[in-house]
Amino acid sequence: MHPIVKALEGSLIVSCQAYPGEPMRDPRTMAQIAAAVEQGGASAVRAQGLDDIRQVKAAVNNVPVIGIWKDGNEGVFITPTLKHCEAVLDAGADILALDGTLRERPDGLTFAETVARIRERSKAPIMADCDSEESALAAAEAGVDIIGTTLAGYTGAREKTDGPDLELLASLVEKLPGRAVVAEGRVHSQAHAAACREAGAFAVVVGTAITHPTSITTWFDAAVRGAGERA
Repeated sequence: MHPIVKALEGSLIVSCQAYPGEPMRDPRTMAQIAAAVEQGGASAVRAQGLDDIRQVKAAVNNVPVIGIWKDGNEGVFITPTLKHCEAVLDAGADILALDGTLRERPDGLTFAETVARIRERSKAPIMADCDSEESALAAAEAGVDIIGTTLAGYTGAREKTDGPDLELLASLVEKLPGRAVVAEGRVHSQAHAAACREAGAFAVVVGTAITHPTSITTWFDAAVRGAGERA
């Protein structure tokens, strides 16, 4: 196991992203958030976009940056092509993350071909954002270092669960012993995070519940208004 990956075992990874059109959609803001979560104990941060990766990399001191590049909003859009992968690595990402599903990629390369080409130029660990058991097992066969449940519930391969897909997580942990199977996706509470570790997750990624105040505010707003209606 790659030393960078090994150091993540049993830890919290924080995804520092903002959506287009939001006030916090600024690389400087994401870099400040990354520095803050590092102080809070995050073992790694996940950053989206080349400018964000560069600035986050400069802002953190001792934690690796997992880099992605979202291009588009449907189909394969998380670091979708080999060129995107190369750009993310060139921007300074310590770990490259990309769509790990079995869907057709925009440049015509298969996932396995993409991984092989990346390996020709870089020794950086690779994280596959998977959506199902089938895609996760294929990603493992392709030789990635980290397998995430990131896209479970978002592609139609599996039903979207209210919280993290613990059933998929447990299945992957069982079928991929000794591999870094990371829980990501809809981890919205401390209880969710703990449940992921109890299900065998190598590490747990939390994004929205820590770094997305717009969503967090809607959760509290709904709770307050709901309580008022019941009073």
